[in-house]
Amino acid sequence: MKDIAGKTAFVTGAASGIGLGIATALAQAGVKVMLCDIEAGPLAAAVEKLKQTNADVDSVRADVSLKAELQAASDATIARFGKVHILVNNAGVGGSGGYGGWNDKGWDWTIGVNLMAVIWGVEIFGPLIESHGEGGQIVSTASIAGLVSGNASPYNVTKYGVVSLSEGLRNDLAPRGIGVSVLCPGFISTNILKSGRNVPQRFGGLNEISVTTPVNEEAGRAFREKLLNGIDPLYVGELVREGIENDWAYIFTDAEFEPAVKARFNAIEQGFARIRDRTPRHVTR
Repeated sequence: MKDIAGKTAFVTGAASGIGLGIATALAQAGVKVMLCDIEAGPLAAAVEKLKQTNADVDSVRADVSLKAELQAASDATIARFGKVHILVNNAGVGGSGGYGGWNDKGWDWTIGVNLMAVIWGVEIFGPLIESHGEGGQIVSTASIAGLVSGNASPYNVTKYGVVSLSEGLRNDLAPRGIGVSVLCPGFISTNILKSGRNVPQRFGGLNEISVTTPVNEEAGRAFREKLLNGIDPLYVGELVREGIENDWAYIFTDAEFEPAVKARFNAIEQGFARIRDRTPRHVTR
């Protein structure tokens, strides 16, 4: 989508952080943007600020972990703008910790927001993008943790899922004129460690302590420090805009984790090397 001016985008998790950065960068490029978020107050404030720049934007509140609310948000988008060309599945939560810190509600909430909302977003908005025949782009926010997992947390599991889904969809949707990108950010200055502020009542019992990603106090301090000094979300938004315009398969925010990703690939290669010259034993029937 080389020419995105005048097109319409739907962005989830858009009231703050990466989502707001993406919505802002797209609006600055002349894209009409529907901002979607679970937090009504910050969402209204974000839209009001963008409107002051003469951006053509609007908002709809939704809990994207509920398919019906995401469907209602898509209906509101079509009613307001008529078409959708760009889907940004960005909403995400930190989720509960690693092994020893799991609980069913933590898994259900994290999977609901981080993975099922992405699946539903594609299911709901994909046909809308196809319908007008003008092409489009789907961008889903995973994480660098979707390529190299530091612990067995629900967050990392869902982000691996988003990467896998995006890679497969890129093959499936290209013939239909829709590009697919996966955003794998590193440390960005966001409120992800405060995800607990948005836990729906149906997941009662979770709190801000149980939904933080770090697995111990020392790791938590280091993680918070990294986020405090993290990359500006607006810069991430500008990268996403460029990725949409050029149909990037993977959108990274920096190269900090490149060695870790290469180490993972090397370990996979070693696994293949161990069996490369062996003859598989097949069952004879």
